[in-house]
Amino acid sequence: MSGTVKPITSLSETLATADALRRGTGTQLGDIIVTDIYANAEQITQKVVRRSRETARSWDQKLDDIVTSRLFGYPIMLALLGVIFWITIEGANVPSDLLADALFAFQDQLTIWFTAAGSPAWLHGVLVLGLYRGLAWVVSVMLPPMAIFFPLFTLLEDLGYLPRVAFNMDHIFKKCKACGKQALTMCMGFGCNAAGIVSCRIIDSPRERLIAIVTNNFVPCNGRFPTLIAIATIFVGGLFAQQFETLVAAAVITGLVLLGILTTFAVSWALSHTLLKGEPSSLVLELPPYRPPQIGAIIYRSLIDRTYFVLKRALIMAAPAGAITWILANVYIGDSSVLAHMADFLAPFGHAVGMDGFILLAFILGLPANEIVVPILLMGYLAAGQMTEIDSLAELGEILLANGWTWLTATCTMLFCLLHWPCTTALLTAYKESGSLKWTLLTFLIPTVLAFGVCFLVAQTARLLQLV
Repeated sequence: MSGTVKPITSLSETLATADALRRGTGTQLGDIIVTDIYANAEQITQKVVRRSRETARSWDQKLDDIVTSRLFGYPIMLALLGVIFWITIEGANVPSDLLADALFAFQDQLTIWFTAAGSPAWLHGVLVLGLYRGLAWVVSVMLPPMAIFFPLFTLLEDLGYLPRVAFNMDHIFKKCKACGKQALTMCMGFGCNAAGIVSCRIIDSPRERLIAIVTNNFVPCNGRFPTLIAIATIFVGGLFAQQFETLVAAAVITGLVLLGILTTFAVSWALSHTLLKGEPSSLVLELPPYRPPQIGAIIYRSLIDRTYFVLKRALIMAAPAGAITWILANVYIGDSSVLAHMADFLAPFGHAVGMDGFILLAFILGLPANEIVVPILLMGYLAAGQMTEIDSLAELGEILLANGWTWLTATCTMLFCLLHWPCTTALLTAYKESGSLKWTLLTFLIPTVLAFGVCFLVAQTARLLQLV
């Protein structure tokens, strides 16, 4: 052989060059390698891909230039989120009322059967007025919004938009030393935090997966929306003309969701610098092409895999909660029920955080299912022995105002509802996914401490400034 062979650059020299580039630009080493791989792949494909495919790719790229840009990406995400909330709120009202009427009518039939069978009053109370009525509340309040929200969410997923959401938010999560895929688990949490926690399996890093599990609670789930929507409509939407109430309520809910997302970033950053120290992993995400939705697949995944799964778990948790709540409301010590005594005990703590004892007790007893918080609250305010049904938000507003609610009460209740502990279903799911009692306990404690702390600061500041 004649001549000399040019030596191949060693791996160590290549890594040293990449590391120098990382130090100069602040880019992660993994990102540099992946970017180089895709750049080389693009050069190769340009030599073999035909013109028609280039045109199709160019159309995708033009759309991606808009939905993934720093200027338009976030406004588009917030606008889509607001539209989904508006459709969910507006579309769930009628089916929720119809479902409630049907389920509570069947309750009357159950009462007839129990009476005919000669059942004691306490058994009828526990099983019908407690257990069944609680389940009826959960189904009527939870099922219609889920049946609307999950298909809309799955539609965005099927269209190929959700990976763009992860792409947009990746750099923010990297600053928090978390993973961009956490954006997808957050989106799933809007339907149900338990489903969001399960979806954390897509995150490869155990450290980043734990961050996503612990912080998923800060996006409000479907069970918390009824409480947030009712309060926002009464105390904020009520200040505007009737035709704008729903629109204003949707805007308020979107603002609360944005606050929840900011809280997720803050807590993720804190965990990454304390209990879960580490460097963020690189998000290697190939954006899929935009494609027409498959209606059959959307219906199956949204209604069977998600709605049915979430509703089943919620019912299992809510059933004993309804029975226990009825017992507390119907067992008396002196002239007051056990429920009233518990509310009196919690009153000082509730007042310190801008609420009252009955509100705090409703959240505590609503641990198995957030959907029953408002019914428990009404049960306490009206001194009724069973979960009370109301005919309109106007009637609910009159009850709340009669029991001393102000703008501060409404604000602190919404903040507490947004930030407080996960429901039992989410906690059990967190234990199953993390396999750790320690991290399950922290999944409960971190939002609890944060909720009390934020509400305390808001309440005391408002009182100090004599705003109430």
